[in-house]
Amino acid sequence: MSSVNKGRRRVIFSIAAPGAVEVGVGGSFNDWNASRHPLKKKPGGFWEKIVMLPPGRYEYKYMVDGSWCLDPSNPRVCDNFFGTGNSVIEINPATADPRSRKP
Repeated sequence: MSSVNKGRRRVIFSIAAPGAVEVGVGGSFNDWNASRHPLKKKPGGFWEKIVMLPPGRYEYKYMVDGSWCLDPSNPRVCDNFFGTGNSVIEINPATADPRSRKP
């Protein structure tokens, strides 16, 4: 394991968007730049991206065809500056299974 990835956890971002043309995830881990983490379309209309993140608390949203949206599968939401809310994920350094963490 390289020192760059030491302590990072594998996080799977996934959203159902069967009619979407382009999906990305933006958040506090990538300066809210959804184009830095584009999701790949999978069978059944799901989109997915694996991101390696160090332990911590992160806010994020999906960018679906140019519109920000909360993660419909994550009930953890916090207020944001725009009054629309952000989805929240916390990566624990003592995660039982560090190979796969879904928000």
